[in-house]
Amino acid sequence: MGELQSALDALVADDLPAAFPTHLLDRLGELLVAANRLAAEVARTVRECERTGAAELDGQKTMASWLRGHGRLPAAAASRVVHTGRALEHLPVVAAAFAAGAVTAEAAAAIAPIATPQNLVKAAAHGVDVAGVDAALAGVAAGRPHAELCQVVAHYLGRLDPDGPEPDPTEERELSWSRRSDGGLDGRFHLDPVAGDKFVAAVESLVQAGRCSGDDRSRVQQQGDALVQLSDNALASGQLPITRTVKPHVFARIDLDALVAPSTGAGAGITQYGTVISAARARWLSCDGNVSRVVFGPDSAVLDLGRQHRVADPYLRRAVELRDGGCVFTGCDAPAWWCDVHHLVHWAFGGDTCQENSALLCERHHTKVHHGFRVERQPDGRWRTYRPDGTEILIGEPIPV
Repeated sequence: MGELQSALDALVADDLPAAFPTHLLDRLGELLVAANRLAAEVARTVRECERTGAAELDGQKTMASWLRGHGRLPAAAASRVVHTGRALEHLPVVAAAFAAGAVTAEAAAAIAPIATPQNLVKAAAHGVDVAGVDAALAGVAAGRPHAELCQVVAHYLGRLDPDGPEPDPTEERELSWSRRSDGGLDGRFHLDPVAGDKFVAAVESLVQAGRCSGDDRSRVQQQGDALVQLSDNALASGQLPITRTVKPHVFARIDLDALVAPSTGAGAGITQYGTVISAARARWLSCDGNVSRVVFGPDSAVLDLGRQHRVADPYLRRAVELRDGGCVFTGCDAPAWWCDVHHLVHWAFGGDTCQENSALLCERHHTKVHHGFRVERQPDGRWRTYRPDGTEILIGEPIPV
């Protein structure tokens, strides 16, 4: 690994502006092969970590959660690496081509579904030569466009079970999203035919109800507004399930001075989901919402409930959510609505139910800290996590920029 780091340092020191375009393209081609080889080693190492339960050393249940927290990977990317590592065990030809740099990480991930336990069982039942499929797909992945590879894989999976039972529609439904740098959401969804019709009917009803003369919104803008209106209606109804003792809602934290100032105040507020908003948008939210005064200090009666209250009430929970944002266990990315309010010093041992003695922990890590792990909040507000043996769980230092 030391030699690899030295080689990368040497690459970084190259004077790229002085190189000819042909040399730059040759260099890029070699780098892409090297990137493929490194990705193959990552997948292989992740699989070995999974097999040995290495994530438990840092208090994580799965390698996917470790990759999200310690590797700072998006959830989809972490899951893709884990599934690719599992699949490559059953696809030696693809694995070899991947390790040689001829196959990309995206291609290996696209091939991975053929090696799931369910599909391997189906292949064996139909007498499919998986070794032959492995070799054929390795050739396609190394020599054909990625879209063509996906078509071949889809064709294989479709032929593997052409007359299977009617699928459970709930197993066909997917919804995922990712947060943009400006706080907005991008996402994708996949619905079975009936669920898709229900969704279209609900959105279309609001699109049609909102039509009026002079409306110059595009069709996609109308549908986006309708989806937000559906969410508004559901939240306002008060009929949604309770999440951690509190009705689902959207709230934003903003300093009073910024809220009452006449300026736009970009980046002055933050929602419970970590989205940074302007003071103007916070004022917009407050037009049709409740405004609560939350004082962060040891003398606040709202935050300091004393020992008479063993369970945090909604006011204390909101204050802890505003401060912590989510699970404070090192490497965990669980959001606040998955978390419990944990007493750092247990109430049975004299610990107060107050903000200073509270921490947000997801269910898994709440259990961990009651079985030897420990979290501590530092004077600067940062949280540190320790294993039962006293060693600290650390995430690699960010690369200097």
